[in-house]
Amino acid sequence: MKFDPAIVQTRFDSPLGRMIVAATPRGIAGVWFEGQKHMPEHSAWREEPKHPLLQQAIVQLREYFDGTRTSFDLPLDLQGGTAFQQSVWQALLAIPCGATTSYRAIGERVGQPSAARAVGAAVGRNPVSIVVPCHRVLGSGGALTGYAGGTERKSALLKLERAL
Repeated sequence: MKFDPAIVQTRFDSPLGRMIVAATPRGIAGVWFEGQKHMPEHSAWREEPKHPLLQQAIVQLREYFDGTRTSFDLPLDLQGGTAFQQSVWQALLAIPCGATTSYRAIGERVGQPSAARAVGAAVGRNPVSIVVPCHRVLGSGGALTGYAGGTERKSALLKLERAL
């Protein structure tokens, strides 16, 4: 993934662990649990804990974890992914809170019904965890397969949303 050189970051202590929230001038570009798979090298990104967009994202994440928010109202910058990844990430945004879907269904939605593995790879590299709800995608038969932040967190997020 490629990130805008103007990216800024801050930290957020969520109920499921410390998170890094990042933004560019275009929008939120990243929300990761510290140490999760596919997390980019971010040590050179400027720390800006008072950045208005980062603060807005943290407020909305707190509301989500408190159970008072079911969707996010944030500008997003998903330009760091390939065209295919971006199409998958856009499809994830259509999954409502409390619902789940499959990798195959996402593939069908993006016009690639036989690309479940490629969809899975794109879902796994979603840079904006929770806000772009990759945790709502399940394996065949409803299995809690792969989540870059760990399947325990995936389960906790789905229980918070009453999807499990």
